Amino acid sequence: MKAAILAVGSELLGTVRLDTNSLKLTGLLDRYGVELRRKAVIGDSEEEIAEELRRLIPRVELILITGGLGPTADDVTREAVAAALGRRLHLDEEVLASLERRFQSLGWRMPEVNRRQAWVVDGAEVLPNSKGTAPGLRIEHEGCNLFLFPGVPVELEGLMASALEPWLAARSGGVARETAVLKIAGLPESLVEERIAPAYEEFGRESITILSNVGEIRLQATAQGPEPERRARLRAMVERLSALAGDAVYATREEDTLESVIGGLLRGAGQTLTTAESCTGGLVAQRITAVPGSSDYFLGAAVTYSNELKTRMVGVPAEMIAAHGAVSEPVARAMAEGVRRALGGDWGIGITGVAGPGGGSEEKPVGTVHMAVAGPRDGEAEHRHLRLPGDRDRIRRFSSQVALEMLRRRLLAVANP
Repeated sequence: MKAAILAVGSELLGTVRLDTNSLKLTGLLDRYGVELRRKAVIGDSEEEIAEELRRLIPRVELILITGGLGPTADDVTREAVAAALGRRLHLDEEVLASLERRFQSLGWRMPEVNRRQAWVVDGAEVLPNSKGTAPGLRIEHEGCNLFLFPGVPVELEGLMASALEPWLAARSGGVARETAVLKIAGLPESLVEERIAPAYEEFGRESITILSNVGEIRLQATAQGPEPERRARLRAMVERLSALAGDAVYATREEDTLESVIGGLLRGAGQTLTTAESCTGGLVAQRITAVPGSSDYFLGAAVTYSNELKTRMVGVPAEMIAAHGAVSEPVARAMAEGVRRALGGDWGIGITGVAGPGGGSEEKPVGTVHMAVAGPRDGEAEHRHLRLPGDRDRIRRFSSQVALEMLRRRLLAVANP
């Protein structure tokens, strides 16, 4: 089956709003072996949407359209589809009654403009939307199936699960392709490539993909075919890639993050974490506390941006700062050990650096970062000195990633002496 995706919305043609819906749809199509032939972003123009559809309908068997189903004047997807197919729109009384009930359940009177969302293309199947007001539609036309979905991501995801995936499964005989992920922190892409190179010869270069992000590498292994053979091949690929990449692999599940893995290790050990941050401004603490249940193991943080607070809050000696500078190995170690003692945690992270764009010097240019991880025993803080390229956001993100990876490895070493 060949498919196309149209993302509708003039805002998607600007610089503020990204079209992430197409990525979600592409992943689902790929899983069921559907060949995606075209993606397009089109503004809120009835004529241009209709023109694109007329070109696509003879060429593909499936068209997925997101956006333009709202109640406002610029939501013209229904009208454009009707025009492209040479069909009319009609007011669906059942859809209208459902919309009115939804507003009543919220204690609101339904605005008159929402009646637009009850207009349905003749011959379309209405797809109930449990996450919002605009229902989806499915239309068959000259051997092509068109799905119309709301552009709100949570509503799209709900309809993908309730309508699109069952439809795909019924026509493809089930899942045709699966992808497993291995997540690696703290290693450069070239080193990961060097380590896993033997797997290319064993499984084929096209089956393994390396994706690089700030401080993290994703390995994606893909297998296809009947389920027993596909699952067996995927397991073999994950096992081999894990062995080649070594202990740098911190997760083999999509839902796991570095901070959630660390949370599991801390909870399993019955230990707690504290952080003292300067250049990262609390980013490590924010990432840790983004994990539900992190209050089990995270006690708190000190954002010690000034030298005075480094001394007053976490006990960094003023004479140490005077002698070595705030951005230095001794200060990073003192911050990690000081916050652990001050807040009563088992582990402490300390980060100090120059995130830029100003503030650097010849000795300590922008991107200079010192970080330390202190454990339950005093005087055993581990230190790293980084010289990071990039802008302020990249330096801060990379620093937080390296600090968390240092902690993960320390926790693993304690758990598996």
